[in-house]
Amino acid sequence: MTWRHVKWMLIGLLASLISCVPPESAEDDSPLGSSSQGSVPVRLLEVNPDILDRRRSEPNPERNAYFGDLHVHTTYSFDAFVFGTTVGPRDAYRYALGETIEHPGGFDLTLREPLDFYAVTDHALFLGVAREAADTRSEISKFDFAAPLHDLNADDNKGLLSVVPRLQSFGTFVPALLAGIMDGTVDPGITAAVTRSAWNDIIEAAEQFNSPGHFTTFVAYEYTSSTDDRGNLHRNVIFEGADLLPAEPFSRFHSQNPEGLWDWMDELRAQGIESLAIPHNSNGSNGQMFKLVDWAGNPMDDEYARQRMRNEPLVEITQVKGTSETHPSLSDNDEWAEFEITPYRVGGMLPSKPDGSYVRQALRRGLAFEEAGAVSPYRFGFVAASDTHTGAISDDEANFFSKIGVLDATPELRGSVPLPSWQAIPFGMLAPEQVEEVEGEAYTRTPVITFGASGLAAVWAEENTRESIYAAFRRKETFATSGPRIRVRFFAGYDLEADFLDAPDAVVRAYAGGVSMGSDLVAQGQQAPHFTAWAVGDPRSAPLQRLQIVKGWAKGEETFERVYDVACSDGAVPDATHRCPDNGARVDLSNCSYSRGAGSEELKALWQDPDFDPEQRAFYYVRVLENPTCRWSTWDALRTGNAPRPGVATTIQERAWSSPIWLLPETGG
Repeated sequence: MTWRHVKWMLIGLLASLISCVPPESAEDDSPLGSSSQGSVPVRLLEVNPDILDRRRSEPNPERNAYFGDLHVHTTYSFDAFVFGTTVGPRDAYRYALGETIEHPGGFDLTLREPLDFYAVTDHALFLGVAREAADTRSEISKFDFAAPLHDLNADDNKGLLSVVPRLQSFGTFVPALLAGIMDGTVDPGITAAVTRSAWNDIIEAAEQFNSPGHFTTFVAYEYTSSTDDRGNLHRNVIFEGADLLPAEPFSRFHSQNPEGLWDWMDELRAQGIESLAIPHNSNGSNGQMFKLVDWAGNPMDDEYARQRMRNEPLVEITQVKGTSETHPSLSDNDEWAEFEITPYRVGGMLPSKPDGSYVRQALRRGLAFEEAGAVSPYRFGFVAASDTHTGAISDDEANFFSKIGVLDATPELRGSVPLPSWQAIPFGMLAPEQVEEVEGEAYTRTPVITFGASGLAAVWAEENTRESIYAAFRRKETFATSGPRIRVRFFAGYDLEADFLDAPDAVVRAYAGGVSMGSDLVAQGQQAPHFTAWAVGDPRSAPLQRLQIVKGWAKGEETFERVYDVACSDGAVPDATHRCPDNGARVDLSNCSYSRGAGSEELKALWQDPDFDPEQRAFYYVRVLENPTCRWSTWDALRTGNAPRPGVATTIQERAWSSPIWLLPETGG
C-alpha cells in the first residue's frame, strides 16, 4: 500500500464511517452530538509590537483592495498533522505577515509580500485529536490504538520514507477511535475536550494577531462533508467577530447534510453570532455542489434558496486543487476554459462529473430559477484561496510547494519530474501501480500534477478591519486571483458618461452613478447600460494581455453564455468577433523568462453589451488574463535539469475574476 492509497483510503473511510454515526444517539457534550449553541468568551492577548507596527489609517470612502487567504490548515487538522505539519495558528499568521516558517519537508517558507487578512480554517472533524494522540502525556494517547501516532512528528521521524508507515498507522487509528466511541470504551468527552481546547486556541490566536487597520484575522474553520459517492461538499465557515462564538464548531459529526450547517448558522445568527460559509472545490463534487435538488432529492424551493444564499453569499472559484470557474465541456466557446482543471473528486483519482460542478454553470442555473419565478440558490460572489495544509499559502508558480506537507514536498512526489530508477520500484514510497510511464520515463501517478499555485481572495473595503472586510464579503464586492495581486474593479450603470474612465473622480462617480460587483442593476428602457471594467496588473508578475467580460443570460428555459474581449494590451482593439489580436507574448522554456515588451500594466474599458436585450435576465463578470508564464511544473523541471513532463501544460495565463453584476428586466425583476 502506498502513501497515496493510504491517504485517499483514509478520507474515504472517514466519509463512510462518519455517515453511519447516528447523531441522535450521542450526548450533548460529545463531538458526535447535536449542534452546540454555547459560546466561549475570548481574551485579547499581547503580540510582539515589532510584528504589527503600522499605524491605522483613515477609512477610504473609495475603498482599497485587500488581499488574503480564507482557507488555511495547521497542525490542528487531522490530515495536516499526519502530513508532517507542526506549525500552529500563530505560525500561520506570522507567515501571512511576512515571517519565515518551516515546511514539513524541512525547508523555509516566506511570502513574496505580506497579506492583508488571513483565516485559519482547520477541519472541525477530529480538530486537534491526531496531534493530541501523538503526545504521550495526553489521556487519549493511553489507548492502544493511539500508539502508532506517538511522537509522529518528532524531529527524528520526518523523513520521506516515514510517510507510508505513518499513514498506515493513522488509517487504523481513525476507525478504532470511532469504534471505541460507539461501543463505549472511549469516553466521547475526551475528544470533545480536545476539540474545544483546540478551538479556544484558534480563537485566541486570531485575537492575538488581529490588528485593526493593519492586519485582519477571522475566526474560522472547515466543515468537511461529502456525499456517499465522495462528491465534495466542503465549506469554510467565517465568523464576523470574536466577542461571542460557539463552544465548538459544527462538523460532519453533527450532520453530513450542509442544510444542517445552515440551520446551525441561522440559530447562531439569532443569538447575535454572525457568520458565512464558502463552498470550495465544486470541481471535485461529482456534480453535487450545484445540483437542482436538495439533500433529500426534492426540487429546491424558495425557502431553501433563501437559506442557502443567506449563509453562502460567496464561492471559492479557484485554489490549489483546481479551478472551478468552468469546464471545456460546459463552455465550448471559451478558449480559456481549460485553466488548471483538476478532474478528480477530492480525495483520490476518481473522475468528477463536470455537470453541476462548476461556478459559471451554477450562475446560469440561477438565472433559469428566476426565469421560472423562483428564487435563485446560486447568486454568489467570487473569492479564491490556497487550501494549504502547511499553514503557508503556496501561490507562486516559481516557488511552488503545493499543499500536503511531506507528501508532495519534492518535484518527484508532485509528479513533475521523472523518478530516479531506485524509486521506480517498491521502496517504502511507491508501489508499481503508483508509477506511470510517459514517453519512456517513470513518473509518480498522482493528482498533484493537476494542482495549481493558487489563489488569493480580495475585497474592496474602506479599511483593513474585520467589520469593513466582512461587510465587503456580505455585499459581494469581492474578487479572486490565481495568485498574482491583480486588482479588478467592475461597475455598471446608466449615468457613466463617455469621459468617465479618465476622470480623476471616476471611482466616486462609479459608486454614485452605478452599482459595483456583487450587485443588481435593473434595466431602464431599451438603452444598454455601461459597464466599467478596470484591471491593474501585479508589478511582481507578468503584464496584462486582455480584459474580458463573461456574460450569461436566460431565454425561457434555456441559458447561454459568451465571452467578450473588451480591452487589449498595447493599444490594440477587439475585432468583429470580440477577440483581441495575439500580442506576441511568449515564454522561453529554457529559463522561464517571458516577454516584457508586450502587455500592459493596466487595462480598462467602458463597454456596452452589443447583444443587449432589456427583456433578458443576465449576469456579467470580469476576467482578466496575464501574458503567458511558466507553470510550476515547468519550473520544477528546469531546476532539476529535466524537460517538462509531456502532456502537462508548460505555461499558464494567470488571471483574476470579479464577482458578477446581475442585470434584471425592468418588469418582473
